[in-house]
Amino acid sequence: MGELANNSLFELQAGNALAQGRGLPNVRRAENLREAKEVSEDFEAVFLSQMLQPMFENIEAAKPFGGSPSEKMWRTMQVEEYGKAISKAGGIGIADAVFREIIKTQELR
Repeated sequence: MGELANNSLFELQAGNALAQGRGLPNVRRAENLREAKEVSEDFEAVFLSQMLQPMFENIEAAKPFGGSPSEKMWRTMQVEEYGKAISKAGGIGIADAVFREIIKTQELR
């Protein structure tokens, strides 16, 4: 519950920062925030997937179901989904940092 409240407050502050001096319509500011949040979460998901990948490299699948070439492809997709799930559940803070930097960059324009 506390994490949700922090995210809402952070988004409100980011929206206010983005609105200052820009004169953009409210709809466009909301779209910018939504896009920035989505991009930052995607970035964190990719990063987490890359960090998790080595953990699963040496795990062999049990017979008779594992061992085929498709096992490696499936494992890669599974790790990508783990990264997405971790990021969507709050992640490790990378998405928040990337989000702040995107907002700062937009303010400088």
